[in-house]
Amino acid sequence: MSQLNKNLDMKKIYSNYTFVFSFLVLVIIATVINHSFLSWTNLSTLMLQSSIKGIIALGMTLIIISGQIDLSVGSQCALVAGLGVVVLNRTESPLIMLLFCMVFGALLGTINGLITNKGKMAPFIVTLATMSAYRSIIVQLGQGGPFNIKMKILMSFRKIAAGKFLGIPNLAIIFIIITILMVILVKYTKFGRYVYAVGSNENATFLTGVNVVKVKTLCFTLTGFLTGIASFLLSSRLTSITAANVGMSFELDAIAAVAIGGTSMNGGRGKIIGTFLGAIMLQMIEGILIAARIPPFLSGLVKGIIIILAVIFQSKKGND
Repeated sequence: MSQLNKNLDMKKIYSNYTFVFSFLVLVIIATVINHSFLSWTNLSTLMLQSSIKGIIALGMTLIIISGQIDLSVGSQCALVAGLGVVVLNRTESPLIMLLFCMVFGALLGTINGLITNKGKMAPFIVTLATMSAYRSIIVQLGQGGPFNIKMKILMSFRKIAAGKFLGIPNLAIIFIIITILMVILVKYTKFGRYVYAVGSNENATFLTGVNVVKVKTLCFTLTGFLTGIASFLLSSRLTSITAANVGMSFELDAIAAVAIGGTSMNGGRGKIIGTFLGAIMLQMIEGILIAARIPPFLSGLVKGIIIILAVIFQSKKGND
C-alpha cells in the first residue's frame, strides 16, 4: 500500500512539474549540440532574448488560466511602442514614456476585457478583431514608416535595455523581478485564487459571490500593463519601431511559452514559474534549430507543433 502511495506521489509530482523535466532535457540537448551552452555569455544572451516576450507571456498565463485567450498582444506592443516613442521624443523623459506605456497598455487590455466579458463575446473573436485594429491604427499613424528615437536621447535610452548590472543584463533582471511579483500575485492574493477558480468552474465561482466579469477583465488589464512594459523595453532595445512588423507573432510566442510551461489551455491550471521557464525553453528551441541548420522560416511550424503537442498532453493529463 505504501509503495502504491509512493508511486502515486511520484506520478503527481511529475504531472505537476513536467515543465521542469522538459527544461532539463532541453538543457542536455542544447549542451550536447553546443558545448559552450552553459557559459555565462551564452546564458546571459539566452535570458536577454527571452525577456521581452517572456514578460508578455506572464500576462498571457493569467488570461489562459482564467479560460480566455488574447491574440492582440503583438499588435498592442506595436501600438504602445510606436506612440511611446512619440511621447519620448516630445518629453525626452524615459520615465514619462514608461508611465505612458504602462497606462496605455492597461487601457488597451481593458478594452479587450470589457468587450469580451461585458459584451459576452468570445475572446478569440474579440482579440482577433483588436489585433487587426491596433495594428492598423499604428501603421496609419506612422504612414508605413518607422518611429525613430531622436539622436539626442538615443544612446542614453538604449542603455536601459542594453545595459548590465553586476554582469547580468538589465532585461533579464526586470524579467526575473516581474516573474517574482507575478508569483506572489497568483499564489498569495485573493485575486490569484479567483483567477484559478474562474478558470476551473466559472458558474460555481459566480455562485460563491465572486465578480467573475471583474476578475476576467482584470486579467486582460494586467496583460496589457505587462505588454506596455515589454513595449517600453522593446523600444529601448530596437530604438526604432517599424509599425508594420514589430511585435509580429508575439501572440504565438506568448501562447507557446505558456503551453510549454505546463498551463492548461482549458483554464484552471498553470504556474507562473512554468511560463518563465517556457519562455526560456522557447528561445532554447530556436537556438537548437539554428544549430541543427533548420531554415528559420520553419520556426513558426515548430512553434505550432509545440502548442498542439502541449494541448494534447494537457488534455491527456486532465483525463488521468
